[in-house]
Amino acid sequence: MTSDAESPLSVVQNLTFAATLEKWATGFRQSESILEASVVREGGTFLYQEDEMQYRKLGKYGVKVSEVSLGSWLTYGGATENDAAKACIETAYDLGINFFDTANGYARGKSEEVVGRVLSAYPRESYFLATKVFFPMGDGPNDRGLSRKHIFEQCHASLKRLDKEYIDLYQCHRYDADTPLEETLMALDDLVRQGKILYYGVSQWSAGQIEDAVKIARGRNLHPPVSNQPVYNAINRDLEKEVMPVCGREGIGLVVYSPLAQGLLTGKYKPGQPLPEGSRAADEKQNMFLNGGKLDDDILEKVQKLVPVAERHGITLSQLALAWCLRKPEVSSVIIGASKPSQIEDNAGASGVTLSTDDITAIDSALA
Repeated sequence: MTSDAESPLSVVQNLTFAATLEKWATGFRQSESILEASVVREGGTFLYQEDEMQYRKLGKYGVKVSEVSLGSWLTYGGATENDAAKACIETAYDLGINFFDTANGYARGKSEEVVGRVLSAYPRESYFLATKVFFPMGDGPNDRGLSRKHIFEQCHASLKRLDKEYIDLYQCHRYDADTPLEETLMALDDLVRQGKILYYGVSQWSAGQIEDAVKIARGRNLHPPVSNQPVYNAINRDLEKEVMPVCGREGIGLVVYSPLAQGLLTGKYKPGQPLPEGSRAADEKQNMFLNGGKLDDDILEKVQKLVPVAERHGITLSQLALAWCLRKPEVSSVIIGASKPSQIEDNAGASGVTLSTDDITAIDSALA
């Protein structure tokens, strides 16, 4: 008579157990390889590498975002056609970018619709979706700001436009001096507890405003802000004076926008030469933040001095500028804007680039 160890049922059970064990072991080996590939930079920021794109924790919090993220300001739903926007978002996703940033105020909600529609093709858990609230969305007295009413109504409107059940990161697009900060924070905390947003952050708040928010949240046992989205690049470094130290101390991740200074740091604008056709500076729909396309030749000449530094690393000026921002451990991600997939392919190459002290000195000297 056959023993239990040799019975058909036992054989099936053993094979099933072996398959399960192998599956577990494979997953363990994958996790182990990710840990082995992780790097610790100065300041304690952990980088999680997967293929070429690397990932950082959002400040001190557990969620991990790609070092390079894709924004939609002035582009998707506005100056960039839907097909081009779709191609850009798909390219970003394929390159390992998991952080996508938009706002209700971008093209009055059209940007959210475009971004949400394209991302619907991917598993919801595979990307980190951020949007914002503050700027006017109508002509009524309550169609703006950070009151409880406006925050709740716009959160639901954004969820509908994005066609999502929740928002990963909901950001206060500016500070609202007309609304008590307690009211704003309590409304955001309620949205977190309701599961409609997972985290919330701020954008372009002063160091004092951020400190006040953290103090109130701590005192009232509310969920605290986890991120700040300020402008930061090698030309505009004001962030380093007060805001960056506060965010670093409180574990608030910086997701910086305009890291290429509206394209000035890409090197495509040459002193004394016509603006490249199709560039942001040449586009009347987008050049309002570039002095209407009238660029400063002095700045353009300084940017050209960065070419030798980039060539030493075999990278482009865009990648150099992004790596310069990422040298700071307080920076969780740099938000890029793109109207062409090729721009995203280039920018994504900045992830993992390490600049030496001599490189930083050379960049600082060139732009002084």
